[in-house]
Amino acid sequence: MAKLRDILKPRPRILFVGINPSLRSAQMGHHFASPGNPFWRLLYAAQLLPEELTCDDDARLVEFDLALTNLCPRPTRSAAELSTAEMIAGREALARKIRRVRPLVVAFVGVSIYRRFFGVAQGDGAGPKVEQIFGARVFVLPNPSGLNASYPGFKDKLIWFERLRRFAEFD
Repeated sequence: MAKLRDILKPRPRILFVGINPSLRSAQMGHHFASPGNPFWRLLYAAQLLPEELTCDDDARLVEFDLALTNLCPRPTRSAAELSTAEMIAGREALARKIRRVRPLVVAFVGVSIYRRFFGVAQGDGAGPKVEQIFGARVFVLPNPSGLNASYPGFKDKLIWFERLRRFAEFD
């Protein structure tokens, strides 16, 4: 499977950071490509995008001052398949990317990736965080997967995407 390309630009308003690509995303060559994942619909419904995009349009995020990357580049069925070494290397690579592109906000797509990046064992779930990364403010979104039992419905996730939009407007 081919490595999924980052979608980066200098100084984006928001840099979305996933933990790693799904097998489906790697197969399709586009981010958040699993049919049951509402990531793209959530961006539009929360008014983070002025038009509805699909995974096929992921490269267009830069037109809207947004960017997207992953902590680890290797696609897996589950993030639990990632090794500790991959997570450590991914954290270092992500920190370099953030320093290079200098986003205003880093939005971790999932509580577990935020916890892994900062070494936080437990704590708050989704929402704004006190940490900063090279001057970028940090926000945590719930993982949009339909398998996320903590945020089971579209509206449960949409609340946090809308809060991210308001958080990013105050930079």
